[in-house]
Amino acid sequence: MDVESDGRFGNKRVHNRLGPGSGAAPSSTTGKVCNFWRSGRCNRFPCPYLHSELPEAAAPKRSAGPGGNVWRNPNSGGRGGGSGGQNRWGRGPGGGSGVASHKPPDRPCKFFLAGDCTYGERCRYPHSYCISDSITMLTPLKGHEKVVTGIALPTGSDKLYSGSKDGTVRMWDCQTGQCAGVINMGHEVGCMISEGPWLFVGMPDAVKVWNMQTAAEMNLTGPTGQVYALAVANELLFAATQDGRILAWKFNAAANCFEPAASLVGHKLAVVSLVVGAMRLYSASMDKTIRVWDLATLQCIQTLSDHTDVVMSVLCWDQFLLSCSLDQTIKVWAATESGNLEVAYTHKEEQGALALSGMPDAQSKPVMLCSLNDNTVRLYDLPSFSDRGRIFSKQEIRAIQMGPGGLFFTGDGTGELKVWQWIIDGSQT
Repeated sequence: MDVESDGRFGNKRVHNRLGPGSGAAPSSTTGKVCNFWRSGRCNRFPCPYLHSELPEAAAPKRSAGPGGNVWRNPNSGGRGGGSGGQNRWGRGPGGGSGVASHKPPDRPCKFFLAGDCTYGERCRYPHSYCISDSITMLTPLKGHEKVVTGIALPTGSDKLYSGSKDGTVRMWDCQTGQCAGVINMGHEVGCMISEGPWLFVGMPDAVKVWNMQTAAEMNLTGPTGQVYALAVANELLFAATQDGRILAWKFNAAANCFEPAASLVGHKLAVVSLVVGAMRLYSASMDKTIRVWDLATLQCIQTLSDHTDVVMSVLCWDQFLLSCSLDQTIKVWAATESGNLEVAYTHKEEQGALALSGMPDAQSKPVMLCSLNDNTVRLYDLPSFSDRGRIFSKQEIRAIQMGPGGLFFTGDGTGELKVWQWIIDGSQT
């Protein structure tokens, strides 16, 4: 996707006046940072203390981790976990404790994020939507009036699609970044995915289906309440519903339609996330559990109950399952010799976690993105969980989608999408 880059974004403009003046500081204070400068109210000039944060020690070389640069479903069907990778989880600087080991980067100017900073170039805080040396924001895509709940790029299409609780699906031209059309759904969009030429949109009591190549359109009924998540596997379309069921449809090529195939019952509350990994379907629910379903039999073969609050998102990487929850943890699950999944590592956050996504960076190293309910997204190397930076937004980011050519997309609670790109050697990929 080629999009115009707006020079206002991605810059880290920092008021970087250094002290002390010549001969002004006693040797005992050399190298200390002024506390008044940090709080924004130092009035001494020259000041005997530094008006700049001390440089941090260089981070150790990152590990590519098991699975290299490939974000894929587990290739062992949830068994084995024999690469030894679980022994390296959280082995970043100070790792092993389960607590984020890096000091968080400085936060951008809150007035800039709100759109009303009066200091402009003179502001001592960064005017940027991210603090990271690995990514840059290319452009915002504005048009939705409520939270973005789904982002998709159908195969063979030159359009990016986004769905929102404002009841619309917007099409964005991948060359110009302009909105190319708006589809009024009539109901809140709960989720959106694409598979090949197919675009699937989850809504209350239904799933809307389009074929981007043939223009075929279908409406699948059966769900009760909002459809929060969709997944495709084993020639089946799965929909996670508000009443706790997971409905499945199979495509009938002869009749050119999707036919009801199964209803997976077991969760006690709404199912909010689905992911597929090598003949397993993993479902996360508001009932605080993750269920593991055998795709051959469509039977639940294990229930994971280690989270203590709503499990918001699940993700497969290599032979591992990752999950995040409002209980402020990200858990890594690995298979035992018996084939059952157990927690291999728990990473603690200071906020509830909302959504997980994974992708390779510009150097083809695996990175996990985790959205938190403090309006940020954390970027972590895997398996070390070393900090790669943060993305900031006015409201919570609920949708993260990987794109081609080092691009990825985020959608937040204001209805704004942002286009990001991984950086290689200080330049865009």
